[in-house]
Amino acid sequence: MIRDVSGSYRRAIAETVHHFGGWRPEPRQIDALKAEGQWNNDWQASLELLRRGGLQPLPAMAALVEVFSQLYFGGDPDADASGWRGFIRSEPLLVEHGFFEALTQAGIAWGFVSGAEPPSCRYVLQQRLGLVDPPLIAMGEAAEKPDPSGFLRLGLTLASTPEGGLLPLAYLGDTVADVHTVVAARRQRPDLQLLSLAVAPPHLHPAEQASARENYEQGLRSAGADRILPSTASLEPGQLLNWLQAAPLSAPSPLAI
Repeated sequence: MIRDVSGSYRRAIAETVHHFGGWRPEPRQIDALKAEGQWNNDWQASLELLRRGGLQPLPAMAALVEVFSQLYFGGDPDADASGWRGFIRSEPLLVEHGFFEALTQAGIAWGFVSGAEPPSCRYVLQQRLGLVDPPLIAMGEAAEKPDPSGFLRLGLTLASTPEGGLLPLAYLGDTVADVHTVVAARRQRPDLQLLSLAVAPPHLHPAEQASARENYEQGLRSAGADRILPSTASLEPGQLLNWLQAAPLSAPSPLAI
């Protein structure tokens, strides 16, 4: 979780539902849907909210994607980002470039497995955070979470040692689908040391949302999260290495976010 998408992706869900259905789901309704662990794709989440809202007939996926994309990007996703005028322009960053520098200095490899479109990921990672060719698997480049294929593909690349060994892996996310991805990866690769880190999304952090945040975090724990963080930025390299030190390895451990 490196950006606050409450005013962008989640807003695009609400406005897409309003466009087709005439009503806007509240944040708690989107949270509840995401907590089910199978609606990581926001296009599918929008369609499911419309279905549960009783809309008939449902819009074709192509039409829904077109509306969603126009709201989120406000321009051609494959064109220069300077021409975008959509919700993507209002995404606060939750970490700075130095966060990744600290990981690198500690010998921790890092990368990204995201359900967002590649242009969105590249814009945030390269243009806004200034990362050079960061390891990334985005929408369309692997099966959608909670399928662990993308996480394992990137993670095994980061975790492989010159001697042919594998270092421990941690995955940090803010949805039940992210946690389920690690759980599914453990089933596929029981030989790996895997750690699920989770954080509640920023819109649940204000004091007046304390109860909702507690419920959300409990859902992450119930899904299988090993550690709940107060924020992404709070993760320190030494802390991560301590959590993974039980693994019989002396080298630093890679982190896939």
